[in-house]
Amino acid sequence: MALTVPGADKLKISKSSKPRNTVVLVIVALIVVGLIAASRMFNKSLPFEKKIQTNKETVQTTRVVDEESVVIDVVEKVSPSVVSVAVENQQLIDPFFGLPTNREKQSGIGTGFVVSKDGLILTNKHVVSSEDAKYIAIIRGNNGDEKKLPIVDVNRDPFNDLALVRVDASDLTPLELGDSEHLKVGQKVIAIGNALGRFENTVTTGVVSGLGRGVSPVDPSTGIAERLDDLVQTDAAINPGNSGGPLVNSGGQVIGINTAVAEAQNIGFAIKINIAKQLINDFQSSGGKISRPFLGVRYTHISRETALLNDVPEGELVREVVSASSADKAGVKVGDIITQFDGKKLTENDSLSKAIRDKKVGDRVSTQVWRDGNTKDLNLVLGEAPNE
Repeated sequence: MALTVPGADKLKISKSSKPRNTVVLVIVALIVVGLIAASRMFNKSLPFEKKIQTNKETVQTTRVVDEESVVIDVVEKVSPSVVSVAVENQQLIDPFFGLPTNREKQSGIGTGFVVSKDGLILTNKHVVSSEDAKYIAIIRGNNGDEKKLPIVDVNRDPFNDLALVRVDASDLTPLELGDSEHLKVGQKVIAIGNALGRFENTVTTGVVSGLGRGVSPVDPSTGIAERLDDLVQTDAAINPGNSGGPLVNSGGQVIGINTAVAEAQNIGFAIKINIAKQLINDFQSSGGKISRPFLGVRYTHISRETALLNDVPEGELVREVVSASSADKAGVKVGDIITQFDGKKLTENDSLSKAIRDKKVGDRVSTQVWRDGNTKDLNLVLGEAPNE
């Protein structure tokens, strides 16, 4: 006799549906786990993005600090070799009694920098232009120590606004001279000098704003304008008193000698250091003498436009001929227009001073002049320029 168990049919149905329910539960569980994992990953991504931003800020901050460090390092390296050039006045007047005192005053007029450990200093010619003045070099170290050394010898370059002066010393630190041949516009530069003749080792920064510039600054002591060509233009602040100071690159190498400012803000000019390097080499190889070829004329350039308007050739209008000079001996006269020198036509870019600069004392040169509507060929031998 078979036994019947109440609810047996339902029990069978329940057993057959159990696998299906299990599958559903597993799928739901997987979905939940997936959502939780995705949520955790999303939440983790937030601090990750923040970390990336923090790293960018750190990089930017580091870059700014690095740039500042470069300037600081250069200044600390260069400053002990920068010289303030001063002129000694014999006596001071007592401001209260109007009587002369026994004290001497040192008046800062410019800047220079050491180019050899045995006391050779490079500066601008117009800084030491007076034959009668007594000049001193003031050198200040990073620790505040100050040396005042009388300048015992002055040698001026008749071609450029440069001069080599000497002090009695054997332990000076010369600056490293760079290469101005491959300068780039936008390159960072640092100027150091005796700003306004009062603020020693003033530091300004900027960039190379232009190359191959030409200006005619007026020497305030003589009132004479001297043409300077192939200059470096910079927006680093250059003030009166900075003249003769170094313009250096971010490696601390001198790439120019600060020499003039324009009548506008943020426009200064420096003579390329390669010109000074040639001067220094010639000076040292000649036993301490600047030897430059000398034609012996003062002139004004007649531009092409002016020449066309006046029906004359472009060239150099002779205003003065130095007696017994090369030009005088060759027959050059006041009023002549020198149109060619050594077979090259003279233009605003290819000036007479530039052509002479490439020659040596004793060179024979063919010269062409225009006089009273006629062209004359003259031959001359270049003499030696006086140490002005």
